[in-house]
Amino acid sequence: MATKPLGIAVIGAGMAGKAHAAAYRSAPTVFESTLPDLNYVSICDAYEPLAASTAKRFGFSRHDTDWTAIAADPDIDVVSVVVANKLHREIVEGLLAAGKHVLCEKPLSDTLEDARAMASAADAAAGRGLVARVGLTFRRSPGFAAIRSLVDQGVLGDIYNVSGVYWTDYGSDPQAPIAWRYKGPNGSGALADVGSHLTYLAEFVGGGEFTTVRGATLSTVIKRRPKPLGAVVGHEKTAVSDEYEDVENDDVAAFSGDLSNGATATLQMSRVAAGNPNGLAVEVFGSKGSASFDFRSPGLLKLHLAAGADEPAGFNGYREVVLGPGAPYWKDGLAMDAPGVAVGQNEGFVYQARAFLEEIAGFPESDSLPRNADFADGLRNMELIDAVSRSAAEHGAEKEV
Repeated sequence: MATKPLGIAVIGAGMAGKAHAAAYRSAPTVFESTLPDLNYVSICDAYEPLAASTAKRFGFSRHDTDWTAIAADPDIDVVSVVVANKLHREIVEGLLAAGKHVLCEKPLSDTLEDARAMASAADAAAGRGLVARVGLTFRRSPGFAAIRSLVDQGVLGDIYNVSGVYWTDYGSDPQAPIAWRYKGPNGSGALADVGSHLTYLAEFVGGGEFTTVRGATLSTVIKRRPKPLGAVVGHEKTAVSDEYEDVENDDVAAFSGDLSNGATATLQMSRVAAGNPNGLAVEVFGSKGSASFDFRSPGLLKLHLAAGADEPAGFNGYREVVLGPGAPYWKDGLAMDAPGVAVGQNEGFVYQARAFLEEIAGFPESDSLPRNADFADGLRNMELIDAVSRSAAEHGAEKEV
């Protein structure tokens, strides 16, 4: 078990990069204080003002503008990669070659070829004792994890169907500036951005993996967007010019498919769903009951179980369950670990960082803190997205995953 301090860096200082930085700061405060000492070394971003302000905000010693400075620093052991998808491969492979442990944001890349190369690099690095993981953060939500537990325990019986949506509105304004999220082939838009979350969640709560997909559609409803006059950070609005560029990928995506346990699934996702900044919801239907969780109400789970003999007819619908210490990640994972104190997206990053650091330090995996997904899981998620893209290209034809 590692006892020497671990040096930490984050490459990418935008919205998700800040979440990783904050998570590393908070990781020692959840569960027991058993981690080695952590040195917060650098925040790296090509846009220097953002790198500098983020490093200062989260107490990192310095900032850098070139990821190779992170790779070359012997005092840095642990690195999160939180930049545009197309940049992942070069940076991840360079960091692994330099002997760093890497936590890469999803999706692994913007092409299947790069994702496969990254998975191979991670396998080779594992032989040298390095840990490479991908962030599938919503698995850390107590509500989604609670549904998975119900499925694993057989409470819902045989799973029949999973329904899910991920509505976001960051692209709903036609004057939102063109940025990397709007570039790349069809399938790398809403499908890869928010749909990559929804797809792994459907498998997670449904208890099976997609074997086939069909009926896929990818739609671009805002065809052109204005060029920004300055740097674009996350989903923030910025001044734009009167010059426009073509949007190259999907605003809206949908598909259905079959899971390995015999269930079916139907998923829809959008980045132009006005009024829905983060509308993620799933519903699981089984032979003994159903469960539903909407991330916009993170302290509530809806549950329906088959009616008992003492229940009056017509009164056996969904009931609301207030989540609390009995749910995953709650007890000791929150400073105020009381019923009804909801866990949101930021805490998911904290549990993700804690699991990553524990694995690097040599801690045994625990039931209360499962390991992060590996690059093979990240590659599978990319293969699923690719199958959906191929289905859409052939007018909804059924495709194997």
